[in-house]
Amino acid sequence: MGGKTIIAAAAVAAIAAGLWWQAAPVGSFVFGQVAERRAGRDTLADTGNGLTIVFCGTGTPLPDPDRAESCLLVKAGDTLLLIDGGDGGVRKLAAWGVRLGGLKAILLTHLHSDHIEGLAPAILLRWTGSAARDALPLIGPPGTAQVAAGYNLMLAADARYRTAHHGEAIAPTGGGVLAGQDRAPGTVWNADGLTVTAFAVNHAPVAPAYGYRITYRGRSVVISGDTAASPAVAAAARGADVLIHEALQPDLVAGITRGLDASNQPRTAQITRDILNYHTTPEQAAALASKAGVRQLVLTHIAPPIPSRLFAAAFLGGAPERFHGPIRIASDGLMLHLPAGSTAIEDRSL
Repeated sequence: MGGKTIIAAAAVAAIAAGLWWQAAPVGSFVFGQVAERRAGRDTLADTGNGLTIVFCGTGTPLPDPDRAESCLLVKAGDTLLLIDGGDGGVRKLAAWGVRLGGLKAILLTHLHSDHIEGLAPAILLRWTGSAARDALPLIGPPGTAQVAAGYNLMLAADARYRTAHHGEAIAPTGGGVLAGQDRAPGTVWNADGLTVTAFAVNHAPVAPAYGYRITYRGRSVVISGDTAASPAVAAAARGADVLIHEALQPDLVAGITRGLDASNQPRTAQITRDILNYHTTPEQAAALASKAGVRQLVLTHIAPPIPSRLFAAAFLGGAPERFHGPIRIASDGLMLHLPAGSTAIEDRSL
């Protein structure tokens, strides 16, 4: 019996050794097959006519392993616009197979770090993805041109290196930069049937801060940006298909505050108190959606981070009592598609 056990063990060891010997070539083959398929994807190719929104970042500066900072991608026909570019959002788009060579512009709601600190990958992917020779427009409230100038200064050496390495055919001189545009409220984009209108919201002391109404082929989406509950959002969203609104649940933030106080972190605890007065609760967002008469409310810029769907009801609180249409808590990778000539709102996860 002992001999058979030894022989069996030896056989298993031999098989394991054989598999280990083959691990590198097998791994290389499988990786190559997967990488080839992923690299060749064009995730938005089949969206067709209509308005498409991709949530590339639904988080905040509060650490959240599942959510990048604020980032939305808009596709209308052949036009791609990025709205805000917080840390990690653009890299997620690339990982999902969203091609950014055709990116037309970046729009900023305001200049908080979690809305602007992830713009560098967008500049690079648009530049090299299309061999762009012109600067990428960066459009937003006053101060936006300064942000663009800062990025251009930071990336000046990088741009020279990439042109020297890859050549003018791939990374041409002049394409790896931003062209900042400080804009007042009103129409900030109007081309190829896509209209984007900026309106002022209340994110004091951040001023001005903008929300955006996006209209294309009879479909409309309104993005609140960061704001306290504001009648301006309800007015801008009147009759829209979807209201995308930021949301902070004070009852859940309070738990973080208590933990910071208990661990002798008074300054950070005060920040969690300060943020309560310039954000909107899910209940307030629901009331605004009801007043505006939108078809669907989507909550983003989720604070605090909620680790699973088990906490969704606690985050929403009384919101379902104030808006009787669909309410969803956005997660990174959510894609909404609003077909032209329809009232449908389709969704899938990238």
